Amino acid sequence: MCLILFSWRQRADYPLVLAANRDEFYDRPTAPAAFWPETPQLLAGRDLVGGGAWLGMTRGGRLAAITNFRAPDEKRPGAPSRGRLVRDFLAGDLPVTDFLRQLDRRVGDYSGFNLLVGDGRQLGYYASRTRQGRILPPGLYGLSNHLLDTPWPKVTTGKAALAKVLGAPEIDPQALFALLADPARARDDLLPDTGIGRDWERLLSSRFIAGATYGTRASTLLLIDAAKRATFLERTFHPGDAASEVRRRFQIS
Repeated sequence: MCLILFSWRQRADYPLVLAANRDEFYDRPTAPAAFWPETPQLLAGRDLVGGGAWLGMTRGGRLAAITNFRAPDEKRPGAPSRGRLVRDFLAGDLPVTDFLRQLDRRVGDYSGFNLLVGDGRQLGYYASRTRQGRILPPGLYGLSNHLLDTPWPKVTTGKAALAKVLGAPEIDPQALFALLADPARARDDLLPDTGIGRDWERLLSSRFIAGATYGTRASTLLLIDAAKRATFLERTFHPGDAASEVRRRFQIS
């Protein structure tokens, strides 16, 4: 994932509202969201190279999502896919606090990442850069390829757009998809310098990315209401073709 915008316990009718874009090279093989045959409780897309996932949840209410921490000079050659951390949490049964604690022993195996994990009662965040995990209080958050709520332009404008959606009487999924689809790039004076060059910083500054070889591959919505009903909507984008969509609604057990 490269952008995750989410509201945690700000509305009584929807304790969780999450909207996210996964950005990746177009030629990296990927399977769209589905319940995994070997783990029938687990709903997520699948990275067919590394074997992990970027965002998913379970019928029992566990959820996880990951973004890379953009630091090209610190990438670990041969490191396992960071998406395996999403899979491990969703397929396991460790409480959120225990999972965050055990990441301290594993963080050195991976290139940089930010990880969200939740079980319906707690929502936790772990940053490999700081080697710290914490439980998040209610709030509106944005996460891209730096630390949580780092004020990159697409994080700042994305949070403002999400706040507007949350202010409406009803949560409109189409409005959430629309905010994820914004292709506007940031001004050069607002761009971060993460070591990838100005042209790439410009390309990656928009919420929805459409490059020649790299771009937004999927937009995902995850809504959990007060009655513990989950709505999972994911649009997968194929260069040159129309988007496909996965819709799953179920009662959390």
